[in-house]
Amino acid sequence: MKKPFVTKEQLEKIIQNYPTPFYLYDERGIRENARKLKEAFAWNPGFKEYFAVKATPNPSILKIMKEEGFGLDCSSLTELMLAERTGFHNHEIFFSSNNTPEEEYILANRMNALINLDDISHIPFLKQLIGSFPETMCIRYNPGGIFQLGKSREDVQVMDTPQDSKFGMTKEQVLSAISILQKEGVKHFGIHAFLASNTLSDEYYPALAGILFTLAKEIKKQTNCHISFINLSGGIGIPYKPEDRENDIFAIGNGVRKAYESILVPEAMDDVSIFLESGRYMTGPYGCLVTKVIHEKNTYRHYIGVDANACNLLRPAMYGAYHHITVAGKEDAPLDHEYDVVGSLCENNDKFAWNRPLPEIDIGDILIIHDTGAHGFSMGYNYNGRLRCAELLLCEDGTIRQIRRRETPEDYFATII
Repeated sequence: MKKPFVTKEQLEKIIQNYPTPFYLYDERGIRENARKLKEAFAWNPGFKEYFAVKATPNPSILKIMKEEGFGLDCSSLTELMLAERTGFHNHEIFFSSNNTPEEEYILANRMNALINLDDISHIPFLKQLIGSFPETMCIRYNPGGIFQLGKSREDVQVMDTPQDSKFGMTKEQVLSAISILQKEGVKHFGIHAFLASNTLSDEYYPALAGILFTLAKEIKKQTNCHISFINLSGGIGIPYKPEDRENDIFAIGNGVRKAYESILVPEAMDDVSIFLESGRYMTGPYGCLVTKVIHEKNTYRHYIGVDANACNLLRPAMYGAYHHITVAGKEDAPLDHEYDVVGSLCENNDKFAWNRPLPEIDIGDILIIHDTGAHGFSMGYNYNGRLRCAELLLCEDGTIRQIRRRETPEDYFATII
């Protein structure tokens, strides 16, 4: 059973000042997790985590990342602007986008961000925009095929299918891109790849590292370029279900170290820095969506209606994603009822749970929807004219700070001409 980082008594006090629904983030949990990640990769002197802004784009969360020594991974114009306004500069920002509009490249270059090229055709496009290239550039690689772990039929675990992904270049394109950029004056290169999402295997990063380290070795032999860093991107998952196994970040870091020492060190490439761009792993478990029960309905199913909806948390409606639900104050009650937990949108997929075993629920109960600290608020929208909720931070000293106010109807109407 998942244990919330906040009690019913705490929530009742919070609700006196901030009506439901709202997101609540745990500062202590985020900081402790950040320090674990750094410790797991401390063996690499140049290690840096670039927190994925898309996961939780709130300045207060981003400032926590900066204080912990992290950079930011940005993928759009406004994410770049948010990074700059939050105090990130130069190579503290990693710009990784695709199908990139010209104004985004121009801003990334002006900010001296590390630019990750998604396609070889972007080289002449970028040159036309900025004239000369920076000394350091990154290339995004897509190996194609099916990415899987395990060698025997019984052990094989299919992780994802890069061949179906719109991201990255083939090996031949990577080599060609580096040769072209060398002639344009680029001196240092990074290699980046993202092959799987939300993995619950300690073997994912070491396996990806093996692929990229081997590619880096081959690139150096063929082009004699300097590989400055290798970005393993994101992909470390979190245990959304109580029975899921939590990743061991120290085992993951050690696995990457072993691949580094066996592949790169013998090639005199022991100056290569390891970058990550974790988002979900960094903040996912340390955020929850708090909502109140406002209706109960019995027809062909037993429905519990709450004051949140898919505009506040899209993942269950979009992916059928599981998010654990705790009824505050009933953590130890038997799970002897079965409910669909639903919002108020005019769509039948506006559900947070389907046939979910839960304790008996009463009108007015407070529900805690777990593991929404990443890709929760950030995926919100305004269908049916529903408004985005507030974001709150449970500070290390136990106080509550509002870090984004809830939307008002005037916000919704603000862009109408």
